[in-house]
Amino acid sequence: MLIAIEGIDGSGKGTQARLLQQRLVAEGRTAALLSFPRYADTLFGGLIGDYLNGKLGTLDRVHPLLAALLFAGDRFESRDVLRAACDAHDVVILDRYVASNIAHQGARAAGEFVGRIANPSGRLEKPSYEQDELTALIEQIEYGAFGLPRADLTILLDIPAESAAVLIARKKPRDYTDQAADLHEADLAYLDSVRQMYRRLAEGKHDWRIIPVVDSDEVRPIAEIAEDIHAACGSALRRL
Repeated sequence: MLIAIEGIDGSGKGTQARLLQQRLVAEGRTAALLSFPRYADTLFGGLIGDYLNGKLGTLDRVHPLLAALLFAGDRFESRDVLRAACDAHDVVILDRYVASNIAHQGARAAGEFVGRIANPSGRLEKPSYEQDELTALIEQIEYGAFGLPRADLTILLDIPAESAAVLIARKKPRDYTDQAADLHEADLAYLDSVRQMYRRLAEGKHDWRIIPVVDSDEVRPIAEIAEDIHAACGSALRRL
């Protein structure tokens, strides 16, 4: 079973993915955890680190399709690792997966980000791909051309961008950046657009579950969120 943990930066994906893995192992299942991007392990992961550090241009000057290819390339390089984990374990938990690529790039293909992509002449123009077209293209690249398996269940940790920004500021240093916030994390309007894109992807889907991270403007306890995630996985896990 392939379970993807998704959400905007600061939503607690890494923490909750680790807790879910530990709980499944304690219950007697074999469970592996993979986190994307794999910054230090793939060529594309290193390039993603450059992108998030602004070395490839500002957020509004890197076309969403080009950014999508970086993240898809990281998973393509990791395909054998993912397949081996699936073969050796009952459950594989993914901290970010294909939906992350769709949400982040789709957020920049419409709304206030439309028209902020620079062409070689320096004029700002509308991106070539709208949200639906870009979504379909990313799925075609990742699932079709690159042959990645689809997640059986996707958990969306839903959090307002303002609350996420507070949690981002508390993060420990990361190995891919020496900045307090990377290119994505530093733009609050962008984070909110990504959140809305995630919610659009999740609504009405039988293989998605939305778990709120905030209740009455307060971040919920980590253990409480973990219980909700485990319960959301319950019926599917019982079939293993």
